[in-house]
Amino acid sequence: MKNRSELREVVMKCLYQVYIMQPTKLEYDVDQIIHEQLEVENEFVTTLVKGIIDKQKEIDKLADKYLVDWKIDRFNKVDKAIIAIGIYELIYTDIPCVVAINEALELSKKYSDEAVTKMINGVLDSIYHNEVVDGR
Repeated sequence: MKNRSELREVVMKCLYQVYIMQPTKLEYDVDQIIHEQLEVENEFVTTLVKGIIDKQKEIDKLADKYLVDWKIDRFNKVDKAIIAIGIYELIYTDIPCVVAINEALELSKKYSDEAVTKMINGVLDSIYHNEVVDGR
């Protein structure tokens, strides 16, 4: 059984595949993509992947709002998936904010360079302070 950190990595891989398929206009089955990454169905993964896809426009808009001289579309697909997971968990779940941010940063440290990790940290921190704390 995978822990939550490992499951977030699965979510990132699923989103990466979706982000590759979306611009091609080819049909894809999200459930099949998830199934290819996991032997056993997992509600946490399914909820995150489908939730992020469903809220992608809102997530992108929020990321763009807090990115300085940068747009989410300039991120590579892995980094976009990582920041999307962090934003989704901050805004749309009851996962503790510190956990959502730390998990995104750990994924970023593993898969991204230091500059991108700093950008992701800055965006998530700004969203936390301006949207989550002030918004509640």
